[in-house]
Amino acid sequence: MTFPEIYKTELIQAIEKIDLNKVESIIELFKEARANGRHIFVCGNGGSAASASHFACDMVKGASFQRPSRFRIMALTDQTPTITAYANDVSYDCIFVEQLKNFAEAGDLLLGISGSGNSPNVLRAFEYANSIGCTTVALTGRDGGQLGPLATLNLQVPVPHMGRIEDSHMIVCHMIAYYFMDVEKA
Repeated sequence: MTFPEIYKTELIQAIEKIDLNKVESIIELFKEARANGRHIFVCGNGGSAASASHFACDMVKGASFQRPSRFRIMALTDQTPTITAYANDVSYDCIFVEQLKNFAEAGDLLLGISGSGNSPNVLRAFEYANSIGCTTVALTGRDGGQLGPLATLNLQVPVPHMGRIEDSHMIVCHMIAYYFMDVEKA
């Protein structure tokens, strides 16, 4: 087999491990957050930061444009000046939690994306969000890392390859976003 054939085969195997019941549960959490006017925050690092930004864009535009009910969602990863100021002056570990301290309230929703489940800045954000009564959803890989147990709901892609974990996380994000774009057009 060629490398692309191997990658495709192993990606399909990773996708088969996505717990669709948990995807449905996440969709329900997003419905509740929208219905109650709650804020939704998304964060991650590296490829997961790109997925967080992509997902927030899908929800702000695709799942909200010309709809009577709109999502109040923000990718904490998109606040470049704030991120670099905190990373430079305080610590990279606080780049998400400090933003949450400004904006998050009890009842809000935090979605963290981390292939390893061990990103200190995402862990700090989850600890804070949990402490003030937010619902926390994690998209993790491998064994879920330290993030999995911190989450109200952890959707884990239990494969070792980071690329296939990230691919699967983006597919989950599209499942959520396209539910609101294609199925429920509230």
